[in-house]
Amino acid sequence: MKKPRRHKIKKTNAGGGNVKENGNGPPVTRENESWKNRKLVDIHQALNSDPVDVEALRRAASSEGGLLADDLRRRVWPKLLNINVYDLPYKPARDVRENHKDYNQVLMDVRRSTKRFPKGMPATERAVLQEQLIDLMLEVLKNNSQLHYYQGYHDVGVTILLVVGIRPAVAMLHTLSNHHLRDFMDPTMDSTKHILNYLMPILERVDTELHHFMVRAEVGTIFALSWLITWYGHVLTEFRHTLRLYDFFLASHPIMPIYLAATIVLYREKEVKQTECDMAMVHHLLSRIPQDLPYELLIGRSKALFDQYPPSLLARQAALQSGLCISTFQSFQLSTLHQRPDSVLRRQREAQSTRRASGRPGLQPALQRDVGPMWGQGRRMVKMAVWGLSATLGAAVFAVAQTAMDWGPEALLQLF
Repeated sequence: MKKPRRHKIKKTNAGGGNVKENGNGPPVTRENESWKNRKLVDIHQALNSDPVDVEALRRAASSEGGLLADDLRRRVWPKLLNINVYDLPYKPARDVRENHKDYNQVLMDVRRSTKRFPKGMPATERAVLQEQLIDLMLEVLKNNSQLHYYQGYHDVGVTILLVVGIRPAVAMLHTLSNHHLRDFMDPTMDSTKHILNYLMPILERVDTELHHFMVRAEVGTIFALSWLITWYGHVLTEFRHTLRLYDFFLASHPIMPIYLAATIVLYREKEVKQTECDMAMVHHLLSRIPQDLPYELLIGRSKALFDQYPPSLLARQAALQSGLCISTFQSFQLSTLHQRPDSVLRRQREAQSTRRASGRPGLQPALQRDVGPMWGQGRRMVKMAVWGLSATLGAAVFAVAQTAMDWGPEALLQLF
């Protein structure tokens, strides 16, 4: 099978070196070239620190322009998730699809996801990537029995796969599924509804009149469902916008997509108020996200809203439950700041390869013994101990995301 190339990128000169930018991204102009050069220096300095300066990388991913280029994303994204790039999981085996309960649904979702690939990608290359995407999701689900597939999961998976490749993507999707996306992968929608419920309290704090209008219209929050569970990948047409938001979300609290949703509604305040105060009319307006939004402005406002009205404040105000992704995020975020220096990991990786090459049995890999990564030998994933959860989660399929744009608002609101 022909090895797929990552989506097309073009090179520009910045800071004396080659800087890759998305092929559908804006060209580098003289006005912003010096600014980008300074940011590139900051990112490279953070990456070359030993250990890596994760806080500096978070600031870079959240600030204007994000991570700028895919070659930087391939290096930074794993660091933001505490991924050991020197001990990545193996590619999914051929038998990952055998007797998998989610295979048919995953297959259907991936087959109709052609728009999620960059424009102009050859059909043969896209077909290979789609096969990898199927195996990627099934691999993570197979090794995490507490997780349940939902429609929209593939929108997250394909974005990661296109940027970092299959092996890093398995590691990243595993971590995201156990943290940022965890509430969406419960057997029921209860946790997801709790996350959506943060939207209205944010609006009430910022614009009481807009909040009252939406309450009178009884529009609810279902219009933002696909935004939340796909990190907007399902509703955006420009891949560069998706990548910019993924930079932001990977560096932020898991609930940040809801703050962005509130910011988008607030940005469209005049449109909303000028619409007839009717559930169907307001839902129709809000569910169709404009493609020309000023994303940098909205990202800045979302961060400001998060700082001013943190989830803990809103939860107390609205008596909302804290989902798993919220309650465990602080521990996860702290863990990313204590990553082993790359120089140590590199030496351990070399020692591991030497031991394997010598053929001496009975020796544990250096990384597994000294670092204790989540990925061990024989493709066996070690469950992350940070959860401390009881195994009480059953199985169900979360199927609302894909159809949220097509159902009538009356039918959708019955779910809530």
